[in-house]
Amino acid sequence: MNTNDLKLINQLMNNARSTWAELGTLIGLSAPATADRVRKLEESGAIMGYAALVNPEAVGCGLAALISLAIENQEYRPQIIKKIGELAEVLECHHVAGDVDYILKVRCAGTRALERLISDELKAFPGIKTKTTVILSTVKETPVLPLRIGGE
Repeated sequence: MNTNDLKLINQLMNNARSTWAELGTLIGLSAPATADRVRKLEESGAIMGYAALVNPEAVGCGLAALISLAIENQEYRPQIIKKIGELAEVLECHHVAGDVDYILKVRCAGTRALERLISDELKAFPGIKTKTTVILSTVKETPVLPLRIGGE
C-alpha cells in the first residue's frame, strides 16, 4: 500500500461522502482513475465498507456497556462465538489475554434490555461468567485509524 492509498483511506475515514473529484484532487488523479483505485482498495479488503455514524441515543440505544466473558467449559466456545455474532446488541467482540476470554462492547435500550442480553442470551450456555461495566459517558469514540502517511 502506498502513500496515495493511505491518503484515500484517510480521507474516506474522515468523510466517506467525498466525491471522486475531491479524492482525485487529493492524490493528483482523474475522478475515474481515483474510482478505480478505491475499487481496488475495496476488493483487496483494505476498505471493508461504508456506514453512517449514528447517535445511539437518538435511535433508542442509549445504554452502552462492556461485558467481560469467561468461558469455563471450552467445549461450548464455537456455539458461544456463533451466538455473539448473531446478537445485534454486540458491537464489538475482542478475544483477550488475561482472566477473561472475551470483552464485548454492547449497546441496548436500557437496563432491562441489558439484563435480557446477559441473562437470557449469554448465560444461556453452561459455565459462562460475566462481569459488566456500564458506560456512563464517552469522552472519545472514533472509527478513524491513526494512519502514518508519508512520514506525518
